[in-house]
Amino acid sequence: MDLVFFAQDCINGILMGLIYGLVALGLTLIFGVLKVINFAHGSFIMVGMFVAYWAVCLTGLHPYLALVIVIPAMFLFGYWTQKLLIRPIFIAERDVREPTTVIVVTTGMWYVLDNLALLVFGPDYRALAPNPLKGQMLSYGEIFISVPKLYGAIASVATAGALFWFLQKTRMGRAIRATSLDRGAASLMGIDQWKIFNIAMGIGTAIAGISGAVLTPFYNVYPSVGIPFDVKSFVIVVLGGLGSIWGALVGGVIVGLVESVGPNFMTSTWTEAIVYGLFLLVLFVKPSGLFGQKHDW
Repeated sequence: MDLVFFAQDCINGILMGLIYGLVALGLTLIFGVLKVINFAHGSFIMVGMFVAYWAVCLTGLHPYLALVIVIPAMFLFGYWTQKLLIRPIFIAERDVREPTTVIVVTTGMWYVLDNLALLVFGPDYRALAPNPLKGQMLSYGEIFISVPKLYGAIASVATAGALFWFLQKTRMGRAIRATSLDRGAASLMGIDQWKIFNIAMGIGTAIAGISGAVLTPFYNVYPSVGIPFDVKSFVIVVLGGLGSIWGALVGGVIVGLVESVGPNFMTSTWTEAIVYGLFLLVLFVKPSGLFGQKHDW
């Protein structure tokens, strides 16, 4: 195989893998704090993509400047979702550490959000316009790098770094970590766990919005766009480790490399099989994931 093509595929895989990691980052944060799996995560990404799409189309903002609208809008969406829909379940099942009813509720949200988007916007595929990043490439000899994907990868690392700093260095971040480790002890220390849950869900949803805004410059927007990213998010979170920030990026890079490099040696359907095979292998050998620990933060 041509070395240049191989290097090109590796670069594409790493860039797209970091974006996959960003997609999974919000999911791993929500799990790390609330201890529940959000099956509507892909739909949250879809909502973020539509918010970014309409912000750019209606205001003419640069796709990344649209984040000033996307981030607060998605934070409030996640905050009130937790407060109005998930909090009552926690109250009703206060003696259960991981209420399974939340799975039913978030699955219902998945169907409601996707079908609501289908009802309002129709099934059409939409491409961002204006889109100053469309088709932009950087070239180094015979290797070409997609500018939107490069910016998306940088945004992924920056978001993960900002989240890590927030959790480690700020008073609110320490309160979130304390609540994730022991809700009861945190409450005894004067931490309002319900407020922390709302904020954690808001931050996780805002990160889903960031990933949606990052995807929009090179990915079509449509009501069911979140489904493949939802599935990949779960695979990545398990690979990297439930609740691990940097594990999400590493897991994303693993998936990105398999998807990009794999077709050089086999059909694309086999690359999907390898991804899910790795998923099952990690579940059997190390259920906590590659970087998952008892206390990740």
